[in-house]
Amino acid sequence: MPAVRSWRLWSLPRRRTLPIDAAGAAEVSDDSAYKPEQKRRPRWRAYAWIIGGLILVALIGLYFARNGDEKNARDKRPSAAVNTAKVELADVPVHLSAIGTVTPIDTATIHTQESGTVFALPFTEGQIVRQGQVIAQIDPRPYRLALAQAEGTLAKDQATLISARQDLARYEALGKQDSIARQTLDQQRQTVRQNEGQVTYDRAAVGTARLNLEYTSVKAPFAGRIGLRQVSVGSYVTPSDTNGLVVLTRSDPIDVQFSVPQGQLEAIRRRQGDAGTMPVTALDQDGKAVLAQGRFSTFDNQIDTTTGTVKAKARFANPGQQPVLFPNQFVNVRMLTDTLHQVPVVPVSALRHGAPGDFVFVVQPDSTVKLVIVKQGPSENGKTAILSGLRAGQIVVSEGADGLDNGSEVRLPGQHGPDGPGGSGHHRRHSSQ
Repeated sequence: MPAVRSWRLWSLPRRRTLPIDAAGAAEVSDDSAYKPEQKRRPRWRAYAWIIGGLILVALIGLYFARNGDEKNARDKRPSAAVNTAKVELADVPVHLSAIGTVTPIDTATIHTQESGTVFALPFTEGQIVRQGQVIAQIDPRPYRLALAQAEGTLAKDQATLISARQDLARYEALGKQDSIARQTLDQQRQTVRQNEGQVTYDRAAVGTARLNLEYTSVKAPFAGRIGLRQVSVGSYVTPSDTNGLVVLTRSDPIDVQFSVPQGQLEAIRRRQGDAGTMPVTALDQDGKAVLAQGRFSTFDNQIDTTTGTVKAKARFANPGQQPVLFPNQFVNVRMLTDTLHQVPVVPVSALRHGAPGDFVFVVQPDSTVKLVIVKQGPSENGKTAILSGLRAGQIVVSEGADGLDNGSEVRLPGQHGPDGPGGSGHHRRHSSQ
């Protein structure tokens, strides 16, 4: 029998060799008999090492992030050239700003009170009309005839009344002589009273006819600016027409309606009680140009619960053929509500905004800056009031604050760089070459 070879690899499972029997069976490998020679290390240890390394890297990065910027500003970053301003004390007015709507005091849609054909419209669209001026003429002829008829009826009944009174006088004379029946005298007296009532009725009819005739001349109920006409000459108009003849609005004086937060009510009432009248300024849509100066009028009698505001009105003079305030125009309203006396003020450009809130950079004696948190107040004429955080006499950075950090070195106006008036040393060496 040939010899049976057996072999083994380190990484392969052991094989058990069996002799070849008479049937010629090949050798059989027994994998189930394999057992690893080394124990595997648990995987959680590797994961723990990786997580611990990541945490260590994060802590190191956080340390350098907190201290690197300030260290670079002190050690490496060159001093920044800035402009400064001194904190001063001043009186700062407190204004209430709101968006208002120009509202006419009176607006009327002019209707005819009598039906008829329009004879004339003696006005120019957009013109200023005076009170009592005729703005439409209705055909007066039917109403003149009605007046004449009423006057004729009155004259006839007056004559009848005179005749009845004369008869009554004769009957009374005969009655004193017992020459006439008492019943006849009483009937005549009643006839006189009936005629007197008819004359009174006729006089009222004459007055009605005369009034209807006057109504054919449609007049302006007040002075104001007239709008676009809604009818043309020759149109038949009635009192029930929806659009009427024309719309008239009173333009001088005129009101501006705006909303005031309910938290401002007490300050406004106090100011109104002290000053008597409160000036109000109307500005254009951009809030730059002053349109008119007026006076505060009044509040509404209730607060709007949906917005927490109350409606208010201010009145403005608006004279001229081309007034500056137009009905339903949107304007910016500014009203003086209070005055802050002797508070620190800084230029608007000195105030910065960031994650800490509102802050300024205060220049220290060693030409470094300190970040100081402040409470901002109202602004006026390029100056901002500081309600807390600063005191008079301090120096703040007004320009060039971009890129500054707490502790950064700065170069004040009139100071030069670290290498003297000529600038940096590299610049001088380059010039000498």
